[in-house]
Amino acid sequence: MATGGKDSHSSALHTNRLVHEKSPYLLQHAHNPVDWYPWGQEAFDKAKKEDKLIFLSVGYSTCHWCHVMEHESFQNEEIAQILNENFVSIKVDREERPDVDKVYMTFVQATSSGGGWPMSVWLTPDLKPFVGGTYFPPEDGIYQVGFRTVLIRILEQWKRNRAALLENSQKILSALLARVDVGVRGEEIPPSLKEVMSRCFQQLSESYDEEYGGFSETPKFPTPVNMNFLFSYWALHRSTSEGARALQMALHTLKMMAYGGIHDHIAQGFHRYSTDQRWHVPHFEKMLYDQGQLAVVFAKAFQISGDEFFADIVADILLYASRDLSDKSGGFYSAEDADSYPTAKSEKKQEGAFCVWTAEEIRHLLPDLIEGSPERKSVADVFMHHYGVKEDGNVNPMKDPHNELKGKNVLIVQYSLELTAARFGLGLEQLKTMLVKSRDQLYKARAQRPRPHLDTKMLASWNGLMISGFAQSGAILGKKEYVDRAVNTADFLRNYMFNASNGKLLRSCYQGKENSVDKSSVPIHGFLEDYVFVIQALFDLYEASLNPSWLEWAVQLQHKQDELFWDPKGFAYFTTEASDPSLLLRMKDDQDGAEPSPNSVAVSNLLRAASYTGHKEWVKKAGQILSAFSERLLKIPVVLPEMARATAAFHLTQKQVVICGDPKGEDTRELLHCYYSTFTPNRVLIFADGNTTGFPYQQLGFLSSLEKKNGKATAYLCRTVTQRSQQLYSISTVDK
Repeated sequence: MATGGKDSHSSALHTNRLVHEKSPYLLQHAHNPVDWYPWGQEAFDKAKKEDKLIFLSVGYSTCHWCHVMEHESFQNEEIAQILNENFVSIKVDREERPDVDKVYMTFVQATSSGGGWPMSVWLTPDLKPFVGGTYFPPEDGIYQVGFRTVLIRILEQWKRNRAALLENSQKILSALLARVDVGVRGEEIPPSLKEVMSRCFQQLSESYDEEYGGFSETPKFPTPVNMNFLFSYWALHRSTSEGARALQMALHTLKMMAYGGIHDHIAQGFHRYSTDQRWHVPHFEKMLYDQGQLAVVFAKAFQISGDEFFADIVADILLYASRDLSDKSGGFYSAEDADSYPTAKSEKKQEGAFCVWTAEEIRHLLPDLIEGSPERKSVADVFMHHYGVKEDGNVNPMKDPHNELKGKNVLIVQYSLELTAARFGLGLEQLKTMLVKSRDQLYKARAQRPRPHLDTKMLASWNGLMISGFAQSGAILGKKEYVDRAVNTADFLRNYMFNASNGKLLRSCYQGKENSVDKSSVPIHGFLEDYVFVIQALFDLYEASLNPSWLEWAVQLQHKQDELFWDPKGFAYFTTEASDPSLLLRMKDDQDGAEPSPNSVAVSNLLRAASYTGHKEWVKKAGQILSAFSERLLKIPVVLPEMARATAAFHLTQKQVVICGDPKGEDTRELLHCYYSTFTPNRVLIFADGNTTGFPYQQLGFLSSLEKKNGKATAYLCRTVTQRSQQLYSISTVDK
């Protein structure tokens, strides 16, 4: 069992329907005494037939508080009896079914002080919510009512005041319908570029932490969408003080993150977020979507600054993903848990146990004395100084509510290499070598600890983000092996998560036995986010690999996305298809979060697709999405920085760089290097190798007039001026 073992005291006594599921999160609950159902018609029919309320519990397999509530409440025999006798209990993996999660999280956020996971919602037999919350302790406490009490009170209210509850539920649902109704009203047009970009920059600047970077005090999330916006803002305002500040904000934030404890200095990759202002003490789970997006922004930081520090972090992230999150099929797993057993003999998991260190452990692992040191300092002394290790631990007790990190250290770079070298009388290269060897020694020691649970679910959307991470990093850093890894993952998506007969993507598949890949007995079809992230990935992969088959598949998926999700009345895309009657709302995400909202990415995808194909309708759709979100973009663009960035791509000249030449020729590679090494937003690359009969050359007729000059590879700049539904091309030769 994924997180069971010694924590699951009832695992030998109970088995419920979840044992037949593929989701690691659902399987974690397959041996609870609670009679769980997966989301589906069997549970809905039971609730209606027996006239019972539904208890909906939503979480994910690497969620710390989900583990806590399972252990405290769902493994409790008495609480399970109350649930089994009076409710139909449904478990949902939010990563597998983001559509269900979004509908009911919208309700919880609208009716309580916040949201989060585990999410606990009570529904009428026809799936309408009337009470909701997040984590509940099992029994009443000073500050929070207990889960047992909540269940009993809800039952009493249902028996005594059913009519009032049903009426209130309908009112809430009507209010939610109005709240999530995003669309064009009247003759709205795409918002002004200057107004959206300036306001978004201003709002980010106001929330920026000047000392530690980032855009809040606590908690601090990586938010790659903010970095991407700031890079684009800088590119459009390079000669201004605002542009300089935008770049400084982005680069400083990335450096502070890389120095911080949110970055795993021993086993690479980034944790989900920091619980403090300094990026020091993280929430220790690692998510695939963070690794893919952060690889891209660190690669762009290197592309802009030329600072090898950022290139090293890219290599660090991609090493972690390749080593620890890769399936042999070519896909990537979803996440690594925050909790693990401190030792093989431990009875209880602790957050961060796999990642933290005592000073004694480090002294034991790095005992060698530094040759020639008059103070008889050891390698451990150097390492502990550089990474802020203290004898009694370096974690603020305020950031350790369960006292799990007492006496432990989360590594954080406290000093520059130059300062540490000077402190111990070392040469800079000598220090670098010493730290590399020390980290390797700690990595080997850490490998002997019990590993955290690995969520081996593979999602189309997050694999798309990882393809972009490898493809863009490979192109920018000139690493063919990264591009090859992106190709492997794209092949995986096409082989396992794409139905060629109907042109649809699947949402998820799972690690099977003996290197196989499993699928759900009832397939979950892809959501909007799956399409937009995969389409974006295929565009990135085409530009990195120059293989037009990826471009052709991206365009095919864009047509399918339009068919399944486009709202012809209010414009923009719904997040789900219209075919699922169990969903009370068809929604449009109106906020960029840990991942950009699908409509934000869709604007850029549509403009890129139009540039590759000449399909004017996609330019029109991009403008209609911006119009649908116009009010939000004009008032609080900081919640949609990715869409604000796409606003610039819509309003400004879209540049098509066409390179004609032999793909193996040195002159061609030099031109491609010029393209890859320069950060210029709002552009696409089209490669012409002399064969103008295939895709996209037949779609863009002007390409046939372009050829090598004097037998040498040649680059052309083709400016696509977008004016409503018209596209005009002006072509000039580019001097590399």
